[in-house]
Amino acid sequence: MSQKQLSDITFSVLDLAPIVSGGSATESFRNSIDLAQHVEKWGYRRFWVAEHHNMPGIASSATSVLIGYIAGGTSKIRVGSGGIMLPNHAPLVIAEQFGTLESMYPGRIDLGLGRAPGSDQYTAFALRRDLRSGHDFPEQLEELRAYFDPSIATDNMRVRAYPGEGLNIPIWLLGSSGFSAQLAGKLGLPFAFASHFAPEYTIPALNLYRESFQPSEVLQEPYAMVGVNVIAADTDEKAQWLSTSHQQAFLSLIRNQPSQLQPPIKSMEQLWTSMEKDAIEKQLGSSVIGSPQTVKEKLQAFLDETQADEMIINSHIYDHQERLRSYEIIKEVAFG
Repeated sequence: MSQKQLSDITFSVLDLAPIVSGGSATESFRNSIDLAQHVEKWGYRRFWVAEHHNMPGIASSATSVLIGYIAGGTSKIRVGSGGIMLPNHAPLVIAEQFGTLESMYPGRIDLGLGRAPGSDQYTAFALRRDLRSGHDFPEQLEELRAYFDPSIATDNMRVRAYPGEGLNIPIWLLGSSGFSAQLAGKLGLPFAFASHFAPEYTIPALNLYRESFQPSEVLQEPYAMVGVNVIAADTDEKAQWLSTSHQQAFLSLIRNQPSQLQPPIKSMEQLWTSMEKDAIEKQLGSSVIGSPQTVKEKLQAFLDETQADEMIINSHIYDHQERLRSYEIIKEVAFG
């Protein structure tokens, strides 16, 4: 059992810019910047937004644009991608976009990278035109890193990234399996694991990352961040009620009927089958839901298990004020 306490680690925010039932992307962006301003004041380290496509309940598809909006409305919190799905883009475009962001907001931009499509196969084809592109992620990553630092290029670079070249933009690898864990370890990069939707692979992936880690100019020791769904409220009962919005969102996904984020309901039992319930509870198995004391105990237990260096919190809550309150409670019990 580790002696590491919640107050010893860093906490950050993962935002999907949820579009609630009957709402709009305009309202979602207004809520996202309000959340970013609050969590900056409360002492969270980063505010990351995730790339998803063809999902009516998520407004962060143009991830780089949203990062610029959030960074422009804040002053010191780091802002970045959790993540950019690199196979959807030409590495040069991402180098230029993040070079632009880092030039606008020096020392505040993070580039988290994933290799999944962030969408279904039809949307992936619409984005990539060639579905084979997801299989050369290590080569794409190498190309992207060389745009920032041509000295690591394996051949003569006839194309350069301006802005981008020479900028020190932290690159993180994100994953929900062992592939990116091992690659991050081999390259000596920080690693973020998606415990918030792949809990059963968390420990194997973290172990693989730490075992394969090789010191680099970026890191001398492994640095692991874990994603955690947290829905905190003043009572356990209210938190459980609020969590039904997130459960409905996952239910719509496994039925291949993605929807806007729905308001909470008294019980999910009338909505899902026993098989659907099992699948969702498995996927959301590491979620922390409850009152301040419950949240504190469960987060500490998760820290004991994972030995994480940082936790990035996703609070997928229908009501914006309740979402703010959830992050405020986390701050109060974990590091405030």
